[in-house]
Amino acid sequence: MSARTAAFIVLLVGLIGVGGYGAYQRGLRQGMREAAPSTAGGVAKPSTPMAADQKTPLYWYDPMFPQQKFDKPGKSPFMDMQLVPMYGSPGADEGKVVVSPRLEQNLGVRIAKVMRGVLGPAVEAVGSVAYNERDVELVQARANGFVEKLYVRAPLDAVKKGQALAALYIPSWVAVQEEFLAATRLATHSGVDGLGSLLDGARQRMRLAGMPEDQIARFEATGRVQARALLTAPRAGVIGELSTREGMTVMTGAPLFRINGLTTVWVNAEVPESEAAWLAPGSLAVAHTAAFPDQQFRGKVEALLPEVDLATRTLKARIELANPGQRLVPGMFVTVSIAPMTAASVLMIPTEAVIETGKRRVVIVAEGNGKFAPTDVDVGAEANGQSEIRNGLRAEQQVVISGQFLIDSEASLKATVSRMSEPSATSASPSHHGNGVVKRIGTDSITISHGPITSLKWGPMTMGFKLPAEGLPKEIAEGGRVSFGIQETMPGQYQITTITRDDPEHVTPMMDGMQDDAKGRQP
Repeated sequence: MSARTAAFIVLLVGLIGVGGYGAYQRGLRQGMREAAPSTAGGVAKPSTPMAADQKTPLYWYDPMFPQQKFDKPGKSPFMDMQLVPMYGSPGADEGKVVVSPRLEQNLGVRIAKVMRGVLGPAVEAVGSVAYNERDVELVQARANGFVEKLYVRAPLDAVKKGQALAALYIPSWVAVQEEFLAATRLATHSGVDGLGSLLDGARQRMRLAGMPEDQIARFEATGRVQARALLTAPRAGVIGELSTREGMTVMTGAPLFRINGLTTVWVNAEVPESEAAWLAPGSLAVAHTAAFPDQQFRGKVEALLPEVDLATRTLKARIELANPGQRLVPGMFVTVSIAPMTAASVLMIPTEAVIETGKRRVVIVAEGNGKFAPTDVDVGAEANGQSEIRNGLRAEQQVVISGQFLIDSEASLKATVSRMSEPSATSASPSHHGNGVVKRIGTDSITISHGPITSLKWGPMTMGFKLPAEGLPKEIAEGGRVSFGIQETMPGQYQITTITRDDPEHVTPMMDGMQDDAKGRQP
């Protein structure tokens, strides 16, 4: 091969290589233009596959004010931009949060199952012992007289049934007994028939004077006038009240002694009003006292007094207890365990799982795979650290009982999604890129009329951005086209991170890299 022929071949190969590289560059630019979203009419047009998968929008929103939702498209009332549609499943719960297992462990999230069972096995309360007011006897004077002898001289003295309490001298008894004796003598010695009614009348007058039947019978048997009355205790107990002394004059019906029995006693237990619904008259109760720690005193609830203490928010349960050996005395403190009357099976969860918002009650439901969702619940009675759930949950669901206050409303749920999700490789906020025309440059801000920013779902609009800390490059001027990058510094506020003049001759760093790579592959 001659030198001329060899040179021609080398030149031909070079021309082919240059033409191939130019075709490669033209094809690359054409492909990028086709891949970029069209901005005709100011709205980005999705490609055909995306449009095929697109669903009916749930609502429209302004990306600068995402908390405000609109039911139809149009212009945002806040910014000069088109509203952006939000797609998703109509039944999806927007308040769900996804927490990574590592972060879930760091936050100390604990869960518990929704169980079905009997709420509140027993109501624990404290109370004090008092006399059983249904076990009381009053001893009164049955006629006018004088206290000759007093056998019980002090209150709280113990007495037995039938024990003598006092001896009274009653002058009026003498007259009615003398009248009966006169009628008896007349009926015996006169021989006149029909005097039996006279005797019956005299006997009735003795009863009306207050003489007991046994004393009348004794008087008729002996014929001796009974002028004194011996008062005895009608039951065993203690003298709760002593209202007389020796030598006192007493009137008919005057109370002299008040005897309280100790066979049974009352306990006035302070029950929290939240647990009162579980009690009813007839509920069984067991009492313990520090004075006799090894002994149990059993009884039942007699009544729930219809009055709530405003200071302690408790009401009194009146409990009647058997008092063997009369060990329980008034004023003694006891602890009482009361079994509830109702034993219905209900859904219940730990009370600490319920979040009180003031207007509603919320429970955070653990759905598995790190997903959590708030659920409104209807809470019933509470007892023993458990709360009845009437509506909103079902058995075997899992609820959060620790760490749930990080997600106490829908607004805070959305705000904590990014904080609770698995962190990305960098902790900085993501950057977004756009192109536009500089409208105004201020001292600390720049206003740009830009095209769509797909990463933020923004349409074309004019808005202001905070200037970068190092300021703007010298070639940036009002009216010039620029390419810029922004980063969110505060919710709804963005700062310029990079900005360059966008001239037709300007080649991006990505293009430069492609050119270098293509040159490196040339023969």
